[in-house]
Amino acid sequence: MPHRTFISFIWPSALAMLLFIALPIISVGLQSFYIEHEQVLDTVKNCGPFGCKEVTVVNIEANEALNREAPLGRFNGFGTYSNRNHLAFGEIGTAWRERAGFSDFVAKIMNLPFYKALGFTLAYTFVVTPLVIMLGFVVALAVNKLPSIFKGPTIFISLLPMIVTPLIGSLILFWMIDAKGILGGTLQILFDDPDLSLKASSTLTWITLMVYGVWHSAPFAFVVFYAGLQTVPQDTLESAMIDGANRWQTIRHVVIPHLMPLVVFISLIQLMDNFRVFEPIIGFNAAANATSLSWIIYNDLRGSDGTMLFGSAAATSMLTILGVSILLAPVIVRTWRANRRAA
Repeated sequence: MPHRTFISFIWPSALAMLLFIALPIISVGLQSFYIEHEQVLDTVKNCGPFGCKEVTVVNIEANEALNREAPLGRFNGFGTYSNRNHLAFGEIGTAWRERAGFSDFVAKIMNLPFYKALGFTLAYTFVVTPLVIMLGFVVALAVNKLPSIFKGPTIFISLLPMIVTPLIGSLILFWMIDAKGILGGTLQILFDDPDLSLKASSTLTWITLMVYGVWHSAPFAFVVFYAGLQTVPQDTLESAMIDGANRWQTIRHVVIPHLMPLVVFISLIQLMDNFRVFEPIIGFNAAANATSLSWIIYNDLRGSDGTMLFGSAAATSMLTILGVSILLAPVIVRTWRANRRAA
C-alpha cells in the first residue's frame, strides 16, 4: 500500500487517539506531580460583648490569587507517589525493620491504603476473569445445543445481567443479602444464626462482590462465545466424530482451539474491566471491607473535608494504568507471537 494511501486511512484514528487517549493521559500524569496549595490563613480579632479573642480564618482572596497564579498546585515531584497513601516507601521500610516475621510484615503492608486496595483489586481480577470465561463458554455450549424454539428466550434471559446497569444490579443484590432480604434471611434460617450478616465479614463481602462480578460479566463472554460457535467448521466436527472423538474430545481439540482468539479478546476486556472495579463497592457500600484503586480515585476526588485531591487521584490513576499495562502485557505478547508465527 502506498504511504500516502496508508496515511489517508490512518490519520483520523491517530488524531482521535491523540485527542482522547494520549493527551488526557499526559495531562493526568502532569497533574500527579503537583499537590494542592496550602491554605492561606489570617489571624483576626473577633470582638463581642464579652471581649475580644483571636481566631484563624481562611483568606479566600489570597487562596484564589494563588490558584490563578499556579492552577496545577504546588510542585511535589514524585512525593505523591511515595507518600503513605500510595507506594508508602517510608512505611514499608519501617515495617521491614520492625517485622516480627514475614506474615507480620505482610499484615502491616496490607493495612496501608494503596496496598489494601491493590490486594482486593488483584484478587477480584484473578478470580472473576477466569470464572467469567469458563461460565460464559459453558453457557454458550449449552445454549448452542438447545432446540431453535428455546434459543431466543434463553439468550434473552442470559443477557439480563448485562442489560441491568452495574450500580442498579449491585444495589439489588445488596438489598437481597441484607438481614431482611431474601438471601440474608434465608442464610440466617439455614445456619440458625439471627446475627449472621454477609455485610459484617470482610471475607463474605469479598466473596459477594466476586459473585456479583461473575454474574454481571458472564453474559458478555457468553454472547462472544455463542457467536464464535456459529463459525466452527461443521466438516471438522463431523470428521472428529467419524474418527471416534467423544463430545469432550471434540470440544477440547476442535472447538477450543478455534475459539482461542475470542478467549484472548475476552481476557483483555475482562482484565481491563475487572482491574477498574468500582460500582459494586459503591452499590454494596462495602468500602469498610473492600476498596479498589478506582474507589481510591473516587474518594480523593470526592474530598472528605471538601477539598478535592487532584494530585493524589492523578497519581493513583497513573499507577492503575501501569497495573493494567502489566496485566495485559503477557496476553498481548502471546497474541503478537502467535500472529507472527501464522504470518
